Amino acid sequence: MPNNKKSCKQMEKLCTALNNNEYYQKFDAYKNKVLALGNDSLEKTIAIAVALCLVCAVLVSFAAVALKPLQIDNKAADMKQNILDVAGLLEEGADINSAFAEKIEAKIVDLETGDYVENIDVAEFDQRKAAKDPAQSVAIPKDKDIAHIRVKSKYAKVFLVKEGDVTKSIILPMHGYGLWSTLYGFLSLDPDGQTVQSINFYDQAETPGLGGEVVNPNWRALWKGKKVYAETDQPSSEKGLITEADIGEPALSLIKGVVDKTKPGSQYQVDGLAGATLTSTGVTNLVRYWMSDEGFAPYLKKVRTVKQVKS
Repeated sequence: MPNNKKSCKQMEKLCTALNNNEYYQKFDAYKNKVLALGNDSLEKTIAIAVALCLVCAVLVSFAAVALKPLQIDNKAADMKQNILDVAGLLEEGADINSAFAEKIEAKIVDLETGDYVENIDVAEFDQRKAAKDPAQSVAIPKDKDIAHIRVKSKYAKVFLVKEGDVTKSIILPMHGYGLWSTLYGFLSLDPDGQTVQSINFYDQAETPGLGGEVVNPNWRALWKGKKVYAETDQPSSEKGLITEADIGEPALSLIKGVVDKTKPGSQYQVDGLAGATLTSTGVTNLVRYWMSDEGFAPYLKKVRTVKQVKS
């Protein structure tokens, strides 16, 4: 009760101060003048409209600030869900945060050297924000900017799926311009850093039914088993291994029509998106860019696990 009395006194003091304020008195006088006008008055119509806009603006601003923590949590959960999806670990009804913490390990990579970076907080690092920070980003030379992104972060967050000490998947973020939008996605590779497990795009605004088909599960399934880098005609078969010397430049691309699996080179090709030539070209370019020396090639050279050649 003493606290209630104190609050009432504070409120009374506030009201008294407000009533004595010169600007409030002017506002109150103008309010009374406007309310006394007829409903067909232009001045009253404009004043009511402005007041309504101000009230709505305050409400929207309050809602935006109050809901921001929830939006951040939802965005983080959505990102984790997409990573689990591209890793083939997304289970219906499973707790996303628990599944991610149990199965996925995040690392920060220096794109120039391919080394892991230990002095950056993995949980706090945001590659999109870093790309906008001059201290954490670099401009991309025009002749190398095939993904049309102009600048890139010096660092990237990659994700590893492990069983014990054995890496089962390498998940790499990538983005690039399509027809209408910048497409953001993930590419999941085998530990050989060469064979595609899956791809997905979690943020894009391409034409629904055309370029927007990049999220179609049937089209995404066509990527499984495709090779990213051109291999030599005769990989080091005498050693029974594919070594770094057998890995060439990024060769994976989308083609017009359907891939003929009987033709040489089909392992580097994916069916293009019907009626979406520019989006298809954008996907090819962004994959090739992020798999090149500008992107993750230095990192993959260091983590690539040699693979047994099947006889």
